[in-house]
Amino acid sequence: LIKYHHQNLKHSGYPALKEGHSPSDIGMQIISTADKYSALRALSGIDRSDVVLLVIDGEVGIREQDKNVAGYALDSGKAIVIVVNKWDAVTKDERTMAEFTEKVRKEFKFIDYAPIVFCSALTKSRIHTVFDAINLAYESSTKRIQTSVLNNIIIDAQQMNPAPDFNGGRIKIYYSNQVATQPPTFVLFVNNEEWLHFSYKRYLENRLREAFGFEGTPIKIIARNKKD
Repeated sequence: LIKYHHQNLKHSGYPALKEGHSPSDIGMQIISTADKYSALRALSGIDRSDVVLLVIDGEVGIREQDKNVAGYALDSGKAIVIVVNKWDAVTKDERTMAEFTEKVRKEFKFIDYAPIVFCSALTKSRIHTVFDAINLAYESSTKRIQTSVLNNIIIDAQQMNPAPDFNGGRIKIYYSNQVATQPPTFVLFVNNEEWLHFSYKRYLENRLREAFGFEGTPIKIIARNKKD
């Protein structure tokens, strides 16, 4: 049991398991994919977690298993933090952290919302940044947006950048509503759900992130035909 600023983060050896859903009791899944067998074991624990910590060995660099696990966490709708460990053992200068961050962003474009923190579990250097990132990701994944505020953002987004024609028509969003958390899930009530192009869906996601943060968590956007 790890206590940090009156919060309980519970894990048992290899997988960190979810203890509860309250902000004071966050379940973690610590993923280190040193070999393919540990990666496979990790997948079974992700579904029980609130926040996934994807641990990358700073000396070794990014492995293919790291990307597989990150993809599984994304598909499972889990909040995620990328932790670069053994940073104390890396020969570095003032540019090293920025360069490593750029490399991680390039390899993990599909989770570009994930915070990246650097630390050393051995020396405990920068360990506090890991816990801060866990809290940020958890708060983002459980965040609820007031419906009126949400609709103002969606309206502004349409006015700033109208949707393109797609599949024989142009989508119009009448209103929207948040229907779930972990991950935050938004339903758009539209004239024809088949007219929502993936690039416009991505644009709307970016607008929501600009407005509300959501750092560390995926977002789900669902188009649904408005019933008369």
